[in-house]
Amino acid sequence: MTTILNKESSPIAIRGSWWLLMMLAAGLLFSLYGQVFDVYEIGIVIFAAVSLALLGQNWPGFRLHIAAVTGLSLIAIQLYGDSLASAESNFFLVYLLSSQSAIMWMSALYVMATVAYFIGLFARSSFIEKVGSAMTWAATTMGMVGLMVRWRESYLISHDVGHVPVSNLYEVFILFSVITALLYLFYERRFRTRALGGFVLLVISAAVGFLLWYAFDRGAADIQPLVPALQSYWMKIHVPANFVGYGAFAMAAMIGTAYLLTSWARDRQSQGVMATMMPDLVVMEDLMYKTIALGFAFFTVATVLGALWAAEAWGGYWSWDPKETWALIVWLNYAAWLHMRMMKGWHGRPMAWWAVIGLFVTLFAFLGVNMFLGGLHSYGEL
Repeated sequence: MTTILNKESSPIAIRGSWWLLMMLAAGLLFSLYGQVFDVYEIGIVIFAAVSLALLGQNWPGFRLHIAAVTGLSLIAIQLYGDSLASAESNFFLVYLLSSQSAIMWMSALYVMATVAYFIGLFARSSFIEKVGSAMTWAATTMGMVGLMVRWRESYLISHDVGHVPVSNLYEVFILFSVITALLYLFYERRFRTRALGGFVLLVISAAVGFLLWYAFDRGAADIQPLVPALQSYWMKIHVPANFVGYGAFAMAAMIGTAYLLTSWARDRQSQGVMATMMPDLVVMEDLMYKTIALGFAFFTVATVLGALWAAEAWGGYWSWDPKETWALIVWLNYAAWLHMRMMKGWHGRPMAWWAVIGLFVTLFAFLGVNMFLGGLHSYGEL
């Protein structure tokens, strides 16, 4: 009886300790910087603390991830001190913990994780798939460390240059990669399948490929001052909410791709990997629905926040700017997908195809508008 009680009380104690730790972290921030926080920043800190507490209470991997990101970021900040000069001489900054080094580690680990997941799938090796999961966690941790340290680096350049690192395509591609990976890792644990890992990591590896090209060919990794339109507290909440949506939609598209390949293989009664090692079609369809529903909720919130930001910056909630118009197209696309799924009972291959096509619609809204169209959001062009 004592053993049973200990087993039941242990998770409760861990969850309670995690909540206490998050609340203490928020309290520490308020004690150190409360005098310079405005009401919006206070709200962001409270929301972040509660969100991290909720995510971590039943997700051990996420707790370890947050602890690692916090520890490594604080070490990097300590090594920097009050000058960027340390990045040129300190071994750990040069090769591991400067923002650029951490982001390079993230990029390499995501590509390696993609390869490991597919090797594990085709070799039917659960161990290699676990290695893929471990690499994905490591890459996500390094990506978050890169963003946190980049935030500090921007303030070391100048207080006027300092900003939260979600202001340009280079930074948001890192954010996209990290958010998409975290979404996948959450559902990987919940649905207890790693067979989808390679498919989801493919879109992250594509983002990494663009990120590396953008950094080395265009010098995008250099920290630049914010343009006036981005000097707003709205950026701190609008952009992350938007990229939860983008990440979820990308993940749904890759699950849709896996669904189509698996259904075709099983229709042919194949004995290959796609027919025998992939999750049940019902599971993949349910996962596709859940990710689109989650992405749609966050994208809706982001769109509303964007309208409020536009009213403050440009004097109107909506101006039919190309970016706004394509955001509306993305929203209507997934609203229609969810309507057909929930109200009309559509399922199977048509919905999977729709999810895949939806990725290209989303990609154009995310990147194509910046490349080919102008408008009020032209500060994000390539």
